Amino acid sequence: MSDVVPIKLACLDLAGTTVGDIAMVERAFAEAIATQGIVPGTGAYARAMVHVHRSRGCPKIDVFRGIFPGNEAQAQAANLTFERSYEGALERAGLVPVPGVLEVLDKLRGTGIKLALITGFSRTTLSRVLSVLGWHDKIDLAISPEDAGGRGRPWPDMVLHAVLRLGVPDVRQVAVIGDSESDMLCGKRAGASIVAGVMTGVHSRERLLKGGATHILDSIADFPNLILSDDLGTTQVASSAR
Repeated sequence: MSDVVPIKLACLDLAGTTVGDIAMVERAFAEAIATQGIVPGTGAYARAMVHVHRSRGCPKIDVFRGIFPGNEAQAQAANLTFERSYEGALERAGLVPVPGVLEVLDKLRGTGIKLALITGFSRTTLSRVLSVLGWHDKIDLAISPEDAGGRGRPWPDMVLHAVLRLGVPDVRQVAVIGDSESDMLCGKRAGASIVAGVMTGVHSRERLLKGGATHILDSIADFPNLILSDDLGTTQVASSAR
């Protein structure tokens, strides 16, 4: 298709998309909420975890602000516990990349596409994650909400930060991939031409499409064939209709 713009930057989500740490994240949220008096088995706990699920992909501090509205001190305390719990789990168990992700990173880098990891983790936690993964030589940039002025997903800021930092001339040359509705909203609002939702994470196909997914993939292993395709329009119709 003559109007297809070649992809120059791929923005990749972490949890549920490139690494399989969903259970670790959920446990860290549960522990953080419990320290603030919201314990399993209560209605308040159930409501809080529903909010956690709906808010996946958003900055962790924003998730806690939603659970403890109007109480910044409580939200900050819960966020600190979350970070300590998650980082402790990293030390004990490490992280397991999603099957095929290392091959994906190598293949995209080999074609000259820039790679940016985008996350709702704080900069401190993101640095720990990168240290555990050892991916410093596989990506061009890793972005937390703090790096983009404090606004994380679903705002477009982190994707646009990557565009500016990596010198991409046109937002249409960006592809975004993630497993949550907020990932999709972020990519759509940033003007990315490809916003791919993967089925390896927390949100359903319906939620991903609602957020603005242009494509639905079984996993990140399908991502290179999508963004290196010369006929993205056909792929979009086929993927979205399944």
